[in-house]
Amino acid sequence: MSQHTPSSFAVAAIQMVSSADLMDNLQQAHYWIKQAVQAGAKIVALPEYFCFLGLRDQDKNAYAEDFGSGPIQQFLAQAAKQHGIYLIGGTLPLRSEEAGRFYNSCLVYDPAGQCIGRYDKIHLFSFRRGEESYDEAKAIVPGEIAPTVIPTPYGNIGLGICYDLRFPELFRAMGAIDMLVLPSAFTYTTGQAHWDILLRTRAIENQCYVLAPAQGGRHQNGRRTWGHTMLIDPWGEKLGVWETEAGFICHSINRERIQEIRQNLPALQHRQVALLKEKDIT
Repeated sequence: MSQHTPSSFAVAAIQMVSSADLMDNLQQAHYWIKQAVQAGAKIVALPEYFCFLGLRDQDKNAYAEDFGSGPIQQFLAQAAKQHGIYLIGGTLPLRSEEAGRFYNSCLVYDPAGQCIGRYDKIHLFSFRRGEESYDEAKAIVPGEIAPTVIPTPYGNIGLGICYDLRFPELFRAMGAIDMLVLPSAFTYTTGQAHWDILLRTRAIENQCYVLAPAQGGRHQNGRRTWGHTMLIDPWGEKLGVWETEAGFICHSINRERIQEIRQNLPALQHRQVALLKEKDIT
């Protein structure tokens, strides 16, 4: 973090059980943003698809917006400005060049309500076991393969979305980030098995805070998401967890904690495999 960054500040992650009613979802999101701000949060993060979860992924096409305009983006900009916060806007569908498919995008807004960053999900989830089946590629176009880091007065924030969590090389390519934010909607099946251990591992190996806002409950479409919205420190300790249904966590993080851990255990400086070309290790 820069020398102008406060030594400690509060961050919040919101958990939702989003429905197919766009306006209701936005109202719910605003309620929880307000609660997080009243708790002292300077950075607030929403979950993946906070704005809409329909019966199928393809249903989101009806609400896809052009980048820079639309009611969802207007809501995010106004909320950030109204409350004077950095708002990490979960994800929303943004139109792509392909008819019938969209980008699953995370937008970041500053306290003036300006969009200062965009990340389009690059890893598309698929899973099949018995009657449970998912294939995001049917509706989503993957973003460009590039790590996205947003500089703020509170430090450098790396962005990932849900399934990205399983691909550590993406986050290592970000460099020495201060916090990794992962808006998610993990399924109950995969979340129960892997969510906790993957989040803690990403925090430990990157020696940074991990903030993971999630969907968590039974949705109108019958889908059940795992929830367990979480904040983890660079040592892998869980600072806050919201297990099920809508709610939020808010906790102070300390930049000195990051520096202390990196000085005591300089693992990021000890990396060797990163010096090898991919063809040399395959």
